[in-house]
Amino acid sequence: MAIEINAVKRDAKGTGASRRLRHAGAVPGVVYGGGKDAVTLELNAKELFLQFRHEAFHASVLTLILDGKKENVLLRDFQMHPVRNTIQHIDFQRVSATEKIHVKVPFHFINADVAPGVKLGGGIVAHVQTEADVSCLAKDLPEFIEIDVSVLEIGHSIHLSQIKLPKGVEFVQLAHGDDAAVASIAKTRGGVSAAADATDTPAA
Repeated sequence: MAIEINAVKRDAKGTGASRRLRHAGAVPGVVYGGGKDAVTLELNAKELFLQFRHEAFHASVLTLILDGKKENVLLRDFQMHPVRNTIQHIDFQRVSATEKIHVKVPFHFINADVAPGVKLGGGIVAHVQTEADVSCLAKDLPEFIEIDVSVLEIGHSIHLSQIKLPKGVEFVQLAHGDDAAVASIAKTRGGVSAAADATDTPAA
């Protein structure tokens, strides 16, 4: 999913200027990195929020159109209003085509309904992790990573090392020797998951 964000350079800086921007229906921001100077931005609040709601906005290489010129960026930080749920400020980082990036990518779990531990054992799938840090070149970054839990029995789990990744992509956590569990089939006790008991046994 290709996402484009329109922005213009923002000259006025400071808390007062940012407040006036928000009142006018705009969001202050900044883009930095890539061996270039940081540039302060102004973005349309409604247009930005429509894009922001997509999962891919948070885990994809985005196209920032700044005063008509395009560059690839990643979302690096944002602040939300605690009551209104509006974006108060947003940060983007420029992406190099030749340098690896670290990005949190969401997991999509599939086939839970046919897993033996669910279908025959009456358990439930416990999502131990819902996303993970990956390292790759910008061109190889996946929007999400699919986790097939169809083989899981009660008490079994899937670990990072058992997940097939696209070419050129690796889990940062696994590269540091941490083969953490991602999902398990947990027993239920009166309808409450016993997930703590189901994260130690890897899937066969």
